[in-house]
Amino acid sequence: MPDQDRDYVEFVVASSTTLRRTAYLVCGDWHRADDVVQDALYKLYLSWSKVDRGGNPLAYARRIVINAALDIGRRPWRREVSTDSPPEYARNDDTADVYAERDEVLSALLQLAPRQRACIVLRYYEDLSIEQTAEILDCTQGTVKSQAARGLETLRQTINRTRSIGRVS
Repeated sequence: MPDQDRDYVEFVVASSTTLRRTAYLVCGDWHRADDVVQDALYKLYLSWSKVDRGGNPLAYARRIVINAALDIGRRPWRREVSTDSPPEYARNDDTADVYAERDEVLSALLQLAPRQRACIVLRYYEDLSIEQTAEILDCTQGTVKSQAARGLETLRQTINRTRSIGRVS
């Protein structure tokens, strides 16, 4: 196996789980996230000889994933109808609250506009700086700040609204 291919395979093995989680948080569906990551890794392979591996190939791959995740939401076939309830899984009572909070945050995250969701995921899940996020999203730092602030406010409102409805019931 040539060195270039070996480097690519090592990179994919080391980063595919992280890229998949990022794609999931942006698009909200594991199957779509898998498709996004596969498309992104294919595009990355095509340009692997040009990627500066001395720099940060993960940042480059993350940018491809974010762009692909945002793009896939714009495709006409995306307008599918979901089922009204997810499948039930057996859960330990000790972890039920953790799962409920996680599900609540993920549900609220999916209510955000795609660019806000991408900003929130990159800034707070991936723990990237404003500068790094702006570079990945190909926008200004001011746009990242405003989209993140609006996204956080929308998340707070959505979660508070959900919790107040839960108390009334």
